[in-house]
Amino acid sequence: MRRPYNPTIIDIEASGFGSRSYPIEIGVVKTNGERYCALIAPQPEWDHWSDSAQAIHGITRKLIENRGRSPREICTELNEFLGEITAYSDAWTHDSPWLSRLFFAARMNPSFHLSPIEIIATEAQLLLWDKTKHKLEKRLDIKRHRASGDAYLIQQTFLETRRLIDTRPALARRTGL
Repeated sequence: MRRPYNPTIIDIEASGFGSRSYPIEIGVVKTNGERYCALIAPQPEWDHWSDSAQAIHGITRKLIENRGRSPREICTELNEFLGEITAYSDAWTHDSPWLSRLFFAARMNPSFHLSPIEIIATEAQLLLWDKTKHKLEKRLDIKRHRASGDAYLIQQTFLETRRLIDTRPALARRTGL
């Protein structure tokens, strides 16, 4: 499989964790730098809310009730924006069910595929991931934990870890890769 050098990234903020949680914001950054971000209006059956999740992302239930857009509108836009590509997530085990819940509420299927970033990142990149992401977060001065900013940070972390490996062959040898 050919590994994309600059992958399209999706990040989703949610009402909390667990089977009753649901997506409240989705952010995308494409290979070419184009971005998409939308707040998602909760559906009537989406009633789970975690104050601890809200403390992390800063999005209130009132905000998504007042400014969130319908799942159908968002899914239509996502399909148009992404087409038939593969996008990647660094939290696939959470983002995949939330994306499925969003498209289910819209009564639509995604035109694109969501895969874990681990499919395209090397083991050497993953060993550098957390430290690199933390440094980039400070350097890029990302203050909010929101979907579009997080998607950008994830994409930049992928690129920076790849650059570090490519420019430091000894690092790749030390990690056995």
